[in-house]
Formats: sequence, C-alpha cells, structure tokens
Amino acid sequence: MIAKPAFDLVFRNAVTRSSAAAVDIGIAGGRIAAIAPRLVCEAVEVDLNGRLALPGFVDTHIHLDKACLLGRCGHDHASLGEAIRAVSAMKRDFTIEDVHARGSKVIERAITAGTTRMRTHVEIDPRIGLRGFEAVKALKRDYAWALDLSLCAFPQEGLTNDPGADELLVAALNDGAEAVGGCPYVDSDPNAHIARIFDLAQEFDVDVDLHLDFDLDPSWWHMEEVCRQTERRNYHGRVAIGHATKLSALPPDRLKKAGARLAEAGVAVTVLPATDLYLMGRDATHNAPRGLTAAHRLVADGVLCSVATNNVQNPFTPFGDASLLRMANLYANAAHAGIGEFDACLDLVTDLPARLMNLKDYGITVGNPADIVVLDTDSGTNAIAELPDVLMGFKRGRKTFERQRPTLFRPDTEMFVPSP
Repeated sequence: MIAKPAFDLVFRNAVTRSSAAAVDIGIAGGRIAAIAPRLVCEAVEVDLNGRLALPGFVDTHIHLDKACLLGRCGHDHASLGEAIRAVSAMKRDFTIEDVHARGSKVIERAITAGTTRMRTHVEIDPRIGLRGFEAVKALKRDYAWALDLSLCAFPQEGLTNDPGADELLVAALNDGAEAVGGCPYVDSDPNAHIARIFDLAQEFDVDVDLHLDFDLDPSWWHMEEVCRQTERRNYHGRVAIGHATKLSALPPDRLKKAGARLAEAGVAVTVLPATDLYLMGRDATHNAPRGLTAAHRLVADGVLCSVATNNVQNPFTPFGDASLLRMANLYANAAHAGIGEFDACLDLVTDLPARLMNLKDYGITVGNPADIVVLDTDSGTNAIAELPDVLMGFKRGRKTFERQRPTLFRPDTEMFVPSP
C-alpha cells in the first residue's frame, strides 16, 4: 500500500506568478511541502478557484513610530524641513504606550492588506530616547504571528550635530536593531554622518538603509559617497537608499550613468511614492514635477529597487492605509508604467524588496515558510491594473485574516430584512 502524503493544509487551484496553470500547494509543519498540478492527499482544503497566491508583500521602508499623527498639529507643511520640525516637537511627548497604539493600528492595516514582511525605521535621538524603539520592539513581538518585523535604528535629525544621538544608536544596536539608517542631508557634516553609519553597520554586522538625496536639485548629491563607502567596506548588496528623488530630475543619459554606478556598487533604491509625490514640487505654480524616481526602469538597468509605504497620516504624508498593492498601483500611475510593465511594478513590492532585505526564505517555493496571501484576481498584471481585494492571508500555514467578497443584491434577490 502506498501512503498518501500528509499535509496540514492544501490550497487547491492556486495561480502563482511562476506557474502557467493553476496548481495545488501542500502545507506541512508551517512550511510549503509540495507544489503540483494535483495533490492526492488527506488535508484541510482551501479552494482558491484560480485566484492569485503571493508570498505576501514586503515593506522595506515605513515609520511606525510616527504614524497616525493627524489632529496633533497643523498639516499645512510646505517642505520636508517643516515636516521634520513638526514631528520633532511632537515626539518629545511620545510615550511607549502611545507609539505602540499608533503602530498597532498601522500594522493591523498592513496585515489585512497582505504584508507579511516589514522593515520599520525607528527614530533614535535625545528627544525621544529609546521610547520609540522599546514600543516597536514590543510590536515586533506582539505581531510575530502575522508579520515579520525588522527594526532599523536611525537618527532623523542628524548625528554629528546632535550630541547624544550616537550613544543612543549604539544602545539600540546592542538591543537588537537589525539595520542602521541615517539622514545625511540634515547633518552639518554629511560625509562624516555617512562614514559613522557604515562604522556602526560593520561593528554590529547589520545592513545600512539611508534616507538620501531628498530634493530635486541634481547638481549635487550624497549618492557617490554612499557608493564609495559601500565599496570600501565590501558592503555590496547590504545598502539601500530611500527617496533618492534627485534621480527623478536627471535627463536619460545621466540617469543611465547613475544607475550603472548604483548597480556597480550594489546599492539598492527604495522609492516612496506617497511621500515623494506629496513633498516634492510643492513650490511649483504649474507643471509641478512628480519627484518620483523611475524604479522599474532602474531595475531594467541592473539596480535593485523597491517601492514602500514610508509615512502614514503624519506631516510627511497625510494619507495612507499601509496597502502596498495600492502603493504599487499609485507608483505605476505616476511613473507612466505601460501595461507590459505592470508585472515589474508588482515585483517592486514582492520579490525585489525581499532581495533588498536579504530574505533567504521568501517565495512560494518548497521548503519556505507557508506565508501566502490570496488576491481576488488571476495574474500579476491584473493585480496592478484592478487593485483587487486581498481576500485572505496565512503566516506559516495559519490563517491570519480573511476578507469577505462583496455581495450584490439585485432587485430579484431575496433579502432578509430584520423586523423592527
């Protein structure tokens, strides 16, 4: 007698981005155990009826500690500097409980929008101390059942010009931060700022994720110094720069050269559509520039890129619902992506950010964790075009959320109407 394979769960009729036809996906022990056109087995079954299964969205750049601040201050901020100053004034009064509550709201929205991996930047400086870091550490623990959260400690208001910030960064790295960030354009000595961030990254063996070149003047930038430090430290594939809106202001020939330099050094780029579009070009009276770097075109030239959330409902970005699918759709619209590039836009919130975060166990592949989200559509192209509902999600084979499909009640449909 030949025993049937034993699975805890089987997804029937799932469409994946790598399969030409619907397949079955067998789950055992929280991991993907088999993928085949038809699995003959005894198990709990979930029939996806030809819907798209993804390994979850990956958010490489979000700020949970300063999310959901609408109503705490005015929001007529006309520049990046004004937004930084507004949050700086507020965060002195942030408590661990406050940061945790606001971060929970965003994480829960992200989970139900299909995100399964996330890197959050956490501000570390003398104004907030380590309170934000403590709160986000608690969020990492509290939501591990649905989302893998990685903490990037970073000084938003400078480093060499902010006494006490360096010691706090070291404390956060000693306490488990998995990446170190920086913000050279607010420091009085940007190159020293960059060098110190790389020093810390090497000392603690963590990745580097910098806010960089966040304006529309391409006559100068810090990108070259970051590339130089990356090569000097042999950090190829471990460095990302966020925003990099200066690249959007380059003519094609210069953009090509900049892309070649980034690819050569192994420096990735994260584009943050909601914030970049909101803050860039605000001083224009007409024909306002988008300020959005064409990530999918940089990818075609060999640069590792991602699209991410950044801020949610605060002075930097007074919008947001933590949906990376919506962000990819926004990016595709603003970046003038053609229909043939829609799949590449979906890559920017799935496979490519997983590579940026050096995740070795991401993807619908045998042996990987059974992290799967189901979209109410049948292809990657349609995921961008239709902006479909994310119907359900699983983390290590356990269902984490479910969204019911809407029901239309036509005139001839019998409806139950409760009596008064």
